Amino acid sequence: MIEYLSANLWQMWAVVSVVCLIVELMNGDFFIVCFSIGAVAATIAAPFVGFFWQLAVFIFFSALSIFFVRPFALRYLHRNDSERVSNADAIIGQTGVVSTAIPAGGFGRVALGGDDWKAVADSQEEIPVGTKVEVVGRESIIITVRRIEN
Repeated sequence: MIEYLSANLWQMWAVVSVVCLIVELMNGDFFIVCFSIGAVAATIAAPFVGFFWQLAVFIFFSALSIFFVRPFALRYLHRNDSERVSNADAIIGQTGVVSTAIPAGGFGRVALGGDDWKAVADSQEEIPVGTKVEVVGRESIIITVRRIEN
């Protein structure tokens, strides 16, 4: 088994690369992906050099990625937003259609972007089915809507 692994270290580096990519998907900070890039470089070098040179290639390309690829990715993919909105907060300002009437002071439902949200009106008026509304707030899974005048 040891002989097989030492003869096929490229497979270990490929697995390290894939695992790093999976961890990066859970993290999203563009840090672990740098180690994935280093592991890909070590995978390419594996058939030609010994283990310590592979390790050196991994460290070298990981460090290069941390100093050059990561800042580039952060700049162009995260846009250095100090306050990124979550998916739920991104619906504020969107328009939807009332799917279940919203009684005065009660709850109804609003169809919004293919989803159906529990909703409450921002004023003490009833909003009938089919009325266009705008999302003005969100508290947990309940949205606050305002009638849009046609």
